[in-house]
Amino acid sequence: MDSGVFDFILSQFKEFLGYTAFAHFTPGHLVMIIVGIIFITLAITKNYEPLLLIPIGFGILLGNIPFAENTGLQIGLYEEGSVLNYLYFGVMKGVYPPLIFLGIGAMTDFSSLLSQPRLVLLGAAAQLGIFAAYSSSLLLGFSPEQAGAIGIIGGADGPTAIFLSSKLAPEFMGPIAIAAYSYMALVPVIQPPIMRLLTTKKERLIRMKPPRAVPKQEKIVFPIVGVLLTTFIMPTALPLLGMLFFGNLLKESGVTNRLAETARTSLIDIITIFLGLTVGASTQATVFLTKESLLIFGLGAASFVVATFGGVLFAKIMNVFSKEGNKVNPLIGNAGVSAVPDSARVSQHIGLEYDKSNHLLMHAMAANVSGVIGSAIAAGILLSFLT
Repeated sequence: MDSGVFDFILSQFKEFLGYTAFAHFTPGHLVMIIVGIIFITLAITKNYEPLLLIPIGFGILLGNIPFAENTGLQIGLYEEGSVLNYLYFGVMKGVYPPLIFLGIGAMTDFSSLLSQPRLVLLGAAAQLGIFAAYSSSLLLGFSPEQAGAIGIIGGADGPTAIFLSSKLAPEFMGPIAIAAYSYMALVPVIQPPIMRLLTTKKERLIRMKPPRAVPKQEKIVFPIVGVLLTTFIMPTALPLLGMLFFGNLLKESGVTNRLAETARTSLIDIITIFLGLTVGASTQATVFLTKESLLIFGLGAASFVVATFGGVLFAKIMNVFSKEGNKVNPLIGNAGVSAVPDSARVSQHIGLEYDKSNHLLMHAMAANVSGVIGSAIAAGILLSFLT
C-alpha cells in the first residue's frame, strides 16, 4: 500500500477516535456512570421510587457519555441548541415543578387533613430540617442564595427543590435535585431507625380517633380558601401552591373529571420523564463532581434527618398538651416531610409492626399533605428574603 494512502487512512482513523467517547473518558465519568447504574438497580430490585430513579439514572448515563466539546455538534445538555438543552429549559426556568404540583393536587385527597386540622402542625414542624440546613450551609461558606436552595432539600420535595434552586442557585441545581430525589427514594431506609429511636413501645401503640367524614362541599371549598390564604401570606409560593390547589379543585369539583384525569396521569407522567431525564443528564462529571456537590449531599442527608426528628418530636410535644384518648401516635410525625405518599406508608408500616390492627395511614396522610404545603411555603419564604 502506498505510504501516502496509509498515512491518510491513519490520520482519518485518529480523527475518528478523537470523536469517540473513549478519547475524552475520565475517572469522573466512570464514577457517575456507576451512580446511574446504582439508581436504576435500586429502582428495579428494591422498588425505590422507580418512576423517578429510572429516568434520573438513565439521564446520568446520557450526561456522562463524554464527547469533544465546543465543536458545534449540539449534543450535550449544556450545549445551546441541543435536544437535551431544550428539554432542560423547563428545569432551568422552573416550568416543570408547578406542572408536577398540578398533578399532585389532582391526585391528592385532603380529607384526612380537613378532618384533623391540628396535624398540620406536624407538617410545619418537619420544615425544621430546611432551616437547619440553611444555617449550616451559611456556616460552611455558601452564599445566602445558595444556602437557601440547599436548605430546601430538607423538605424531601424534589419539585420544590428544583423550583427554588432554579431561582436562587442554578449553578447547583444538579446536585440539589439529585440529593432531593435520592433522599425521597430512601425514605423507607432513613426514617424507620429515627422513628424507633425517638419513640417508646407505649407511644407506638397509641390509637388515634378515626377521622371524620368530610362532606363534598367542604372538599370543594378547601382549595379555594387554601390558595387564597397561603398565597396572600406568601405570594412567592403562588406558582407551586396555585397549581397544587388548582389540580385539587379539578379533582373535587366533580365536573372536570377529564382534566383531573389528564393532570394526574398523562401530564404528570410526561413531565416526570422530561424532568428526571434532564436532571440526571445535568450531572456531567466535568461540572458535577466538585467539593461543593459532596457538601450538598452531606447537608441534604443531615437536613432530612433533622426534618424527621422535628416531626416525631413535635408529635410527642403535642401529646403533653393532649387529653387522654386524643393523643397523637408519634409514628406519624415522620410524615411531616413532603415525600408523598412514601413517608406516610412508612408510618403505616412501622405502626403495624407493633399492632397489626392499628392503621395509621390516614392520620399520616394528614401530616404528609401538610408537609407538601409547608415545604412550598418555606420555599416562598426563602425566595422572598433572598432575591
